[in-house]
Amino acid sequence: MPLYKRILVNESCKLYIWKIEESLDSLIAPIMLTTNSQQRLDSMKSDLHQRGFVSIRHLLKEAGYSDSDLYYDEHGKPFLKDGKHISITHSFNFTAIIISENQYVGIDIEKQRDKILTIAHKFTPVEEYKTIANHAALISKLTIVWGAKESLYKIYGKKKLRFLEHIYIYDFNFEESYTKGEIRYRGETYPFHVHFLEFEGFTCVYAYS
Repeated sequence: MPLYKRILVNESCKLYIWKIEESLDSLIAPIMLTTNSQQRLDSMKSDLHQRGFVSIRHLLKEAGYSDSDLYYDEHGKPFLKDGKHISITHSFNFTAIIISENQYVGIDIEKQRDKILTIAHKFTPVEEYKTIANHAALISKLTIVWGAKESLYKIYGKKKLRFLEHIYIYDFNFEESYTKGEIRYRGETYPFHVHFLEFEGFTCVYAYS
C-alpha cells in the first residue's frame, strides 16, 4: 500500500503515516540502506519490526530524504543531516514520521488496548479520570495522554524525564483533537502544541514547539 496519510501540520511541518501491508521483500526492493542500517535490519528477529524499519525509509523518501540522511545521537534520538527536526514512531502495522524546518517535534502511535488501564497510574493522576464512565472513551483518553507524553519525551530526547512528574498534558475535548502540553523540569517550563487523531483502533499524537 502507498502512503496511508499525509498531514500538513503548518507551512513548515509535515507528517506522514504508512500502513504496513507489504512483504519485506517488496518493501526493501526500492530502498537503499546504509551499511549500519542494513546491520540493524539484519539483527531484528521480528518480521513486523523489519517491515516497520523499512517502511520508515519509504516515509523518508516521501519527504524527499534517503536513509543516509538520517542519524541518531547517543540517546537514540533521530536527526536529519540538513538540520531539520524529525521524530519517528512504529506501532504494529503503522509507522509515522513528522518533519519540521524550525520547530521541535515529537510523534507517537499507539494501539488502543485495555492494557493501558493497568499502567495509567505510572504516567498520569488516575483520579482525574474517574468521571469517565464509558469504557471506550476512557481507553481513548488515556491513550491520547500517553501518546502526548511520549511525544514530548521524544522532543526532550534524554532519559531523565519522568512521565508522571515532569510532563503535563492539559485536559481536552475529543472533538477539538488538540490540547497543550508542558515539560516541567529543573525549574524550567517548555510549552508545546499537541494534536491527535484516531484511525483503525490506533491513536496518533504529535507535538511541536
